[in-house]
Amino acid sequence: MSKIKGLRALKTALEKIRARGARVVFTNGCFDIVHAGHVRYLRKARGYGDCLVVGLNSDASVRAIKGPTRPIVPQDERAEVLSALECVDYVVIFDEPTPLALITAIGPDVLAKGADWAARDIVGYDAVRKNGGRIRRVALVKGRSTTNIIKRILELHAAEEG
Repeated sequence: MSKIKGLRALKTALEKIRARGARVVFTNGCFDIVHAGHVRYLRKARGYGDCLVVGLNSDASVRAIKGPTRPIVPQDERAEVLSALECVDYVVIFDEPTPLALITAIGPDVLAKGADWAARDIVGYDAVRKNGGRIRRVALVKGRSTTNIIKRILELHAAEEG
């Protein structure tokens, strides 16, 4: 059974999980060029509950946020990589610039986001708190980012050509 779900199938799966008393954790991101920082972040987020749902920005959403040269890895491949991680229970792709509609639709018990975000600035903060959910800020791994990886690749490539 695939961990990659559309919203309707995800909601059905979460109903069954919640019927057993499990807590659902939600996080989101672009996850373009998945690296150790992403894996550590997702493991930590999963530890806040019983089921981790990852909202994945679609290619169009990533381009709107990061510019026309991103993403490097197409959404279907990013979803496949994320779904292969043991700590990830479900992946759902969203097209909007933010996951607010997705968060509202699934009503997670815990909303996890990187500690680089102030709690009140996290998209979905109000919706989750209104339903009795918690917000958890996850410490990021210093120096680990897709942008840094891309920069390093470009520097090495330039040095080889120069």
